[in-house]
Amino acid sequence: MKTMGLYVHIPFCKKKCLYCDFPSFGNLEGKYEEYVCALEQEIERRGLLCRNWQVSSIFFGGGTPTVLSKELLARLLLKIKESFLISADAEITIEANPGTIEKEKAEALRKMGFNRLSMGVQAWQNRLLSTLGRIHTIEEFQYNFQNARKVGFENINVDIMFALPTQTFEDWKETLEKITELNPEHISAYSLIIEEGTPFYDKFQKGELLETDEELDRKMYHYAVAFLAEKGYQQYEISNFAKIGRQSRHNQIYWQTEPYLGLGLGAHSYFNGNRFHNTYDLDKYILANGEIPILEEENIAVTKKAAMEEFMFLGLRRTDGVSFEKFFERFEVEMTEVYGKAISGFLEQGLLVQTDQKIALTQRGIDLSNLVFVEFLLDE
Repeated sequence: MKTMGLYVHIPFCKKKCLYCDFPSFGNLEGKYEEYVCALEQEIERRGLLCRNWQVSSIFFGGGTPTVLSKELLARLLLKIKESFLISADAEITIEANPGTIEKEKAEALRKMGFNRLSMGVQAWQNRLLSTLGRIHTIEEFQYNFQNARKVGFENINVDIMFALPTQTFEDWKETLEKITELNPEHISAYSLIIEEGTPFYDKFQKGELLETDEELDRKMYHYAVAFLAEKGYQQYEISNFAKIGRQSRHNQIYWQTEPYLGLGLGAHSYFNGNRFHNTYDLDKYILANGEIPILEEENIAVTKKAAMEEFMFLGLRRTDGVSFEKFFERFEVEMTEVYGKAISGFLEQGLLVQTDQKIALTQRGIDLSNLVFVEFLLDE
């Protein structure tokens, strides 16, 4: 049976972080119930179209899914289980910000079927958390993390960020040291990107916020890669590190361009050779009440050219790289016939390494990955 992933978007937060450009809203508690009702309808309708598919991964993201009550979350997960065929060993993840997952809720999540928790801490220093607009302190994060362990979560990811405004190299070292002392199974380490439409971007435009210089950014990244390897975390993607066997199944679906459905406001999908996404208008989403033609604002058939491009630059994010055999299986043409010139050039520059089975980015290639990826776009 064919397998797929599910992404479920919960577009609510207690307070939106100053750097966040995701479709999410703070202080809209009055919308929670009607949003969940509309999402339940979408889940049911999408499920009818996927009877020949088995779901291997479910990911509740946001926003902050855990701002919803345990009753609302239980309703959504139950509706998914009723509407889709879920594999017995499915990875079922929920994102949670510290301050929204007290022990009672953590215990309820575990009992209703969530088996992986993704916690956004971002930094160990309270002054940096305040700068980012986070709603929690580091003490709250530690308390929530220990509670999650106590109620039975044996697979926890922690998100951390570097190149933050005023963050020093010593701050970053402390964050890595303190997080690894907690021994989570997975760590995601991202460089801050200042996105348009965010309060951070407005401050940057006014000169009130300075970006971290490139040299410090790279120093922080290289230190993290080496430090986490010493602590037993295998880097399996540019920004992701895991203990053996704890790689995120859901993220790998994205990077290997495998099928997934996005459910909820603004959620993106790649399914049956099409890429599409739901409306970003919250009121329109709620009023659509699950009617798929109303929900979808864009539906594009992925051409062979676009599919090959995505296969390459998403696959190259993974430290395993891109397999010659899998490329041929997917597209019935040799990778070197399509990309031979680009591959040869990057091998000479030391940005790629090649074996009989695959190509992969070198460490220098990772640093210059955006430049590499552009060269895998094909001419019309």
